[in-house]
Amino acid sequence: MTGLRSLRALTAAFLLAFIAATGLTGVAVYRATHSTIATLVDRRIASVSGELAAMGTHSGTPELVRQIRALTGERDTGDLGLLLTSANGRVLAGNIRLRRPLPEGFSTVDRTLGLKGLSVGRALVRPIGDGLILTVVAETEPIDDYDSRRARIYLFGFGSIVLIVVAGVATFGLVIGRRIVAMRHTVEAIVDGDMQRRVPVDGSHSAFDQQAHAFNAMLDRIAALMAEISNVSNDIAHDLRTPLARLRGRLQALAGRAGDGGLADEIEAAIADSDELLAMFAAILRIAEIEGGARRAGFERIDLGTLVHHVATTMQPAAADAGRRLTDGEPAYLPVLGDRQLLAQALINLVENAIRHTPPGSRIGIAATRVGDAAAIVVEDDGPGIAAADRTRALRRFGRLDGSRGSGGHGLGLPLVESIVRLHRGSMRLEDAGPGLRVVIGLPLAP
Repeated sequence: MTGLRSLRALTAAFLLAFIAATGLTGVAVYRATHSTIATLVDRRIASVSGELAAMGTHSGTPELVRQIRALTGERDTGDLGLLLTSANGRVLAGNIRLRRPLPEGFSTVDRTLGLKGLSVGRALVRPIGDGLILTVVAETEPIDDYDSRRARIYLFGFGSIVLIVVAGVATFGLVIGRRIVAMRHTVEAIVDGDMQRRVPVDGSHSAFDQQAHAFNAMLDRIAALMAEISNVSNDIAHDLRTPLARLRGRLQALAGRAGDGGLADEIEAAIADSDELLAMFAAILRIAEIEGGARRAGFERIDLGTLVHHVATTMQPAAADAGRRLTDGEPAYLPVLGDRQLLAQALINLVENAIRHTPPGSRIGIAATRVGDAAAIVVEDDGPGIAAADRTRALRRFGRLDGSRGSGGHGLGLPLVESIVRLHRGSMRLEDAGPGLRVVIGLPLAP
């Protein structure tokens, strides 16, 4: 049953079952009709043959010959073929002549028997004593070629039913398929960040239209809730940035008047904490802007391989100053549709994250390659890495791990990178570099 989960498979299975059932029913009806007619004709010729055989036994051959001649002249028995022959094959009476001898008992005959007006029929051959053989033949078709015409009637009738059902199921499947495709496209657009996308409605108030209205109402409610949550965090970030900026300015002014001593160091530490908070709120607003999807309208064709090489060249001095060695692979031409600034920011964030969470002397590698119809960016290091159980938490906002709380950062670096990747319809996963952490980003290549 696992193969019958798609609409196409279910439709095909239903049509095959219906066609098989209809075909078997048609064949059964045809055979039953044919068998019934043959049985009725057999009874009739058996009755006539039995009466004549009894007459020949009791009244003798002359009376039997006379009776056969009388029967062949009657209107009611005019469609019967009668033949009485002697032991040596001489015809004694009857209204038919046979091209070939028939076997004893019942048999089916056709045009090859050479009887005028007979297309298909039944015959009964029986000996009646004294070497005499009585043959009775009757048609099973009221008109010529009735059997083939009856087959065509059944074929046309049952075939029409099959065609009507196939057309109906195809139409039904097309309508259902379009609705499913429309709903899937809506879901895909929403996953890509277009929260305003809705399932099309046609105003027919049909079951499908009502389902689309209900689905859209659910999306409206979800979008409203998400907007409220987003607005709360954005408003908090906006509202706190201004007083934090003023606080930092005052601390900076105090630092200038404090001179040397412990107070100046404390003020500098407070300024650093203020910068960290401002950076955190800036990252929150940045993620909200990216997840809104508005930046997708400005996508352009860029060479991802050249961009990766440029970022690696730019970040190598910073890595060297921190005591790390940053290397990159040979640049390859990888055309993608995207925002150059956002992709560069994502790569810089990954490199900075690797510098921050690896010990001095570590190696950091960044490279871009082609994998099938997609471009893959790999940033890896040989540091402590992230345990498999902690990787999901590392991608959550503020999801800092216990081992990284003493280092810089605010837990928004990887979530920001993931938001940028998702905006570009890509994927991101964290892997074990053995040792260290490997971040793999997949982006679709531009056509």
